[in-house]
Amino acid sequence: MTTQTFRTVERLVQGMPTSDGAGVRLTRVLTQNLQRRLDPFLMLDAFRNENPDDYIGGFPDHPHRGFETVTYMIAGRMRHHDSVGNEGLLGPGGAQWMTTGSGLIHSELPEQEEGLMEGFQLWLNLPAKNKMIAPSYRDIPPAAIPEYVSPDDVRVRVIAGASHGVEGAVQRPDTEPLYLDVHLPAGSRFVQPIAAGHNAFTYTYRGSVSIGGVAVPDRHMAILTNNGAPELCVEATEDSRLLIIAGQPLNEPIAQVGPFVMNTGAQLHEAMRDYQAGKFEAAAVRSL
Repeated sequence: MTTQTFRTVERLVQGMPTSDGAGVRLTRVLTQNLQRRLDPFLMLDAFRNENPDDYIGGFPDHPHRGFETVTYMIAGRMRHHDSVGNEGLLGPGGAQWMTTGSGLIHSELPEQEEGLMEGFQLWLNLPAKNKMIAPSYRDIPPAAIPEYVSPDDVRVRVIAGASHGVEGAVQRPDTEPLYLDVHLPAGSRFVQPIAAGHNAFTYTYRGSVSIGGVAVPDRHMAILTNNGAPELCVEATEDSRLLIIAGQPLNEPIAQVGPFVMNTGAQLHEAMRDYQAGKFEAAAVRSL
């Protein structure tokens, strides 16, 4: 096979320890300086805390406008509330896909006082034409996430997009996201098609994998080259788990201040004025 058969690793990123919400300790893996390179993705936070002091405060009421948030839990339970009274419980193996659109206030608070809290939050940009659509959200229980199992016993949870003929729980236009949670036994190999022109990265959260001969260990992101190759090949050097994420870049201006992501500075000022005026209390719709 030629070197153009598979995507390779452009660089590894370990992430930046930080805290957010009411003191929740996490690792910010996809930071603001990578937004252009990994367009349409804006942020990836990973959290894995055994000590309740590191997560018990959760994420009290806070606003968003102009993008989508995807929360995926590995362990623990988080309760969602929003400004129009919607509520959901996110547990192990479940996901929530929220389109913040024109604006929403929500909270994510732990429903446990001990034990492991682990998961991810991904921010996915919206195209300019959709930044002011009505907010919506969807709770996706574990049983609603389709799975593909390979002949090598690789288990793939298809949160968005598709893998080997298995359609994911969510399909989104414009950005066309692929979001896979891949569990690989030691010595196994997994090949995933990735659309040409889509930006892509992986995040290893258990064990260690090899991509094109480059080791990608636990708690590391691999930014994948846009080398025209149609597939990604991952090999597990031990029992491992990783996320595979890819999407169609929007190639639009990004203007961000905290929880607001728009296209211009004027739109950001408008978002802050609308929030202060209480306009984020407007009704949301329940499903995507």
